[in-house]
Amino acid sequence: MGFELGFWDYITFLVLALMGLSSVVLLLWLAGLPGRIAIARKHPEAEAVKLMGWAGFLVVVPWIQAFIWAFKPTDVIDVRRFPKEVAEKTEEEIKRLTENPGKL
Repeated sequence: MGFELGFWDYITFLVLALMGLSSVVLLLWLAGLPGRIAIARKHPEAEAVKLMGWAGFLVVVPWIQAFIWAFKPTDVIDVRRFPKEVAEKTEEEIKRLTENPGKL
């Protein structure tokens, strides 16, 4: 090639390789971040958030949605613990929707 590689050239290559490796590690850490947040918050759809974070990372917009979804309040209401009147009305509504699926 017409020139010799010295000590500082090898140090430069090493630093560039470490920077490339650290960039890849950072990108992988960011891609999994929504899923880790959802799991830590005991989100009911944690697996879906995790998959959306990984799948949507290259497109960016789905990753942002997964990140927001990971912080969504997760108050799950158990209908079995409703008062009796509310449970009866819920059953009536479900029956109405199943009998006439086209009508609202």
